Amino acid sequence: MALPVVGTGPPSAPRRVRFGRTLTARAVFVTCAVALVSVLVTAIVAVPLAIRGAEQRDQDALAAQARLAAEVLRTRLDRGRSTDEERLIQQLRNQGIDAYLIRRGTVDRPGLPPRVVQRIEQGRNVSVRRVVNGERAMVEGRALPNGNGVVLSRPSADGLWAQVLRGLWLPLLAGLAAGVVAGLLLARRLARPIRVAATAAARLRAGDRAVRVPVEPPDEVADLAEALNGLAGALATSEGRQREFLLSVSHELRTPLTAIRGYAEALADGVLGVDDTVDTGRTMLVEAQHLDRLIGDLLALARLEAADFPLEPVPVDLTQLAVDAEPTWSGRCAAVGVPFRLETPGRQVPAYTDPGRIRQVLDGLLENALRVVPPGSPVVLAVRPAGADPAAGGVLEVRDGGPGFTDDDLAVAFERGALHERYRGVRKVGSGLGLALAAGLVRRLGGEIAAGHAPEGGAAFTVRLPGDPYLTRTSA
Repeated sequence: MALPVVGTGPPSAPRRVRFGRTLTARAVFVTCAVALVSVLVTAIVAVPLAIRGAEQRDQDALAAQARLAAEVLRTRLDRGRSTDEERLIQQLRNQGIDAYLIRRGTVDRPGLPPRVVQRIEQGRNVSVRRVVNGERAMVEGRALPNGNGVVLSRPSADGLWAQVLRGLWLPLLAGLAAGVVAGLLLARRLARPIRVAATAAARLRAGDRAVRVPVEPPDEVADLAEALNGLAGALATSEGRQREFLLSVSHELRTPLTAIRGYAEALADGVLGVDDTVDTGRTMLVEAQHLDRLIGDLLALARLEAADFPLEPVPVDLTQLAVDAEPTWSGRCAAVGVPFRLETPGRQVPAYTDPGRIRQVLDGLLENALRVVPPGSPVVLAVRPAGADPAAGGVLEVRDGGPGFTDDDLAVAFERGALHERYRGVRKVGSGLGLALAAGLVRRLGGEIAAGHAPEGGAAFTVRLPGDPYLTRTSA
């Protein structure tokens, strides 16, 4: 029988990669957007703070000038206008500062707000922003004795926003460039393990089961690598078991075919006499039945997962089901010197299942037991309820006194061909399909099946079936 070839289909055409849709491009775009937003937020927050700081520095400088002018003119304001005053006023004007001299509550020239003059006359210092001569200005006044005082004003600086931005544009541009570079590096770091995983997946699709992906941080990338490595290992194991299964099935098919072909050739060549015809026909019939049973198992396994697999669950008394099977199997066991024992609770054990399919499961399990049990060792069919509640369902158990299974055997007991491959040539084995078919049928019926060790010394197969839903509603 030819083995299936994995990965022989035509390779798919490489998918056209558009830069705008790659992870790298999107990561760079996102980081650039984040960097740009950060720069804008920084500018919105930092520029007003910088402007307020500059204005405060100008106000402090004007306050220092006002204190100095007040100290210089403290003793001269009562003497009238002097050369020193003119010289001081001219120096301040050269610095863009207007000076107002207040003598006994009277300012020397117009333009100063009356409220400022009034506060100086009251002996209070002034540090405000007011309109002076039609312009918004910083005002610093220092009061002197006898209603005298000095007030300095400087127009508020225009274009501070432009000045501050000119000082900040280079750091902001550097931050944006750093965001772009960081985004590019981050994108390459994130995309590299994904590209590696994609390459490994493509090799797996092509049939390379030896491919492995290095496991490296971060955790998400490590999880992806471990998942791909686990998939590669599982595929390799599955394909190995499939090859072994196909080899064993082909061997099982070839055995009855070889016998039928040999006897048919003997009949065609006239080698067999008339007296041997009946025995030859009986042998060919047995081999044909064996072949038919094997093909039936294969078809049942193939159809088992299909949605249209025929199942007709109804309320069933498992005790009666076992009693009906006893005559057939007690006779077959007695014919080969094997005692058959039926264990029932002496009352009904209700379940909800397909009686024909469950009888098929029982026949398969008993067939397996009878095949390996030596003469004198028992085969037991037991029935018991799954719980005290009649709606809990029931349990069927097939035990034997044969060679049994190891713990490793129990782990793979229901895999197709697994035990057949292990024990072919060691003990009598079937096609390797019976247990897999039984397990599939039980699960399709909503039950559970398990393999274990029997107290009789051999294997034990336990089938748990669901209860009758009508009983559940009645008890509720």
